Amino acid sequence: MAYYDSPVVTRTRSVTPLTPEMSKILPYVSNKTVSRHFSSNGRSMDVGHAKNYFNPASKTVYSRYSTNDWGVSNNMNFGLSDRERSHAERLRADAWRAVKETDARTRNRQNEVTRKLEQRVEDLNFMKTEVNNELHAMATETANVKEYRRMLEKAYNDTTSPLHIAEECLLHREKRNGIDLVNDDVEKSLSKEVTIIKRCQGRMKKLLEKAYVQLKMNRAAQHNLEIDSKDKHHAQGLDDRMQQLRNSSAGIGYYPGIENVDNTITIPHSWARYSEENIMRSQKERAASERLRGEIDGCLRACASEMWNIFNGVNNAFNTRVRETTDARNKLQAHLQRTMQEIFDMERNIHLLRKAIQDKENPMKVAQTRLDERTRRIHVEICHDPVMKSLTREVNEIRESVRLLKEKLKSCELSLARLVKTKATLEHDIGVKENSIRIDSQYCLGMRKGFPMDPKVGPIFQMPTC
Repeated sequence: MAYYDSPVVTRTRSVTPLTPEMSKILPYVSNKTVSRHFSSNGRSMDVGHAKNYFNPASKTVYSRYSTNDWGVSNNMNFGLSDRERSHAERLRADAWRAVKETDARTRNRQNEVTRKLEQRVEDLNFMKTEVNNELHAMATETANVKEYRRMLEKAYNDTTSPLHIAEECLLHREKRNGIDLVNDDVEKSLSKEVTIIKRCQGRMKKLLEKAYVQLKMNRAAQHNLEIDSKDKHHAQGLDDRMQQLRNSSAGIGYYPGIENVDNTITIPHSWARYSEENIMRSQKERAASERLRGEIDGCLRACASEMWNIFNGVNNAFNTRVRETTDARNKLQAHLQRTMQEIFDMERNIHLLRKAIQDKENPMKVAQTRLDERTRRIHVEICHDPVMKSLTREVNEIRESVRLLKEKLKSCELSLARLVKTKATLEHDIGVKENSIRIDSQYCLGMRKGFPMDPKVGPIFQMPTC
């Protein structure tokens, strides 16, 4: 049953008073008895007063109207009927006109609402397309930032190996001995390498923190876009379904008082502004992400270049130092050979001197025996003859020769001791040099055969090796 349909009922007199709207439509009759009517001039007047008549049949007195009153009453009823019918005809015409006008107005309003719904669906589709495009761009940018962050994390982890190697080289070189504990170019280069690697690690760590924050900002903007896209998809489906709804469609019904329910929270301007702000925020974060990716790319390239250059510089310093130490060791070995030959010659010379001193003993004995025997001469034979002089001179000469030979022997023995000490010094220094060569060439350069970087980290760190 329609909203405005009502069952057929027997018309009875209403027990309720007329409403103000009905009182304006229906004519007002102040007196509904036949004794009071309106005259032709519109003034209220009495039709007539009943007069008393005696009825001889019943022998009673009755109230009776006159014939004139009867005629006047009929004429007034005829006029009232004409007026009411005329009023009813006008009312029917007005009602029919109202029906046509309201029908046309209802159709026009429904068509207007349908057009507005269609336009709203187009606006929703356009804005949803913009939001979805930005959402796709943000998702792509977020994936790129994640990939760059992965590369940066891998590069940061891979810097621990060259840092460990540089520190190990410094620790190994602390095992050098003696004079080889010098602050040479290798040590300076290794210290510089450690500083550069730690500085690169600091830059990478800061960029990793920035990437973590940027990903949070990207996810927040992407979440807002996803919610906005989902809401617009829902609203587009609903408005599209409402735009296709007709009077003959199924599922329509009455919802009394729904026109008074206002659950809207935005207006067209704020609605569009909301999506525009979400898109602008996403674009802003995408621009920041692109700048961050550029910083990461630049950092990786700069760190790779610096680490590669210092790696080569340290290796070159090691090679140079190994050559210098090898040359010094070879020279020391040559000096050691000459020193050992000189020690051998000096030992032969000392042996000869000792033999020469020993050889002077018998001539000294002979000369002194002659002098001693000649002291046994008697009387005048004890003469200071030339023989005596010669024997005295001979003993003195032999004694001087022995003294001179002993001085030479002492000098040679001291020289031999110094040569032996020099030999020990040279041998110790050669051992020091060999220890330094072993540390630099085997331990340090053995760990630095290639650039210690995983090539899977990306094209930035795919460096050639020595």
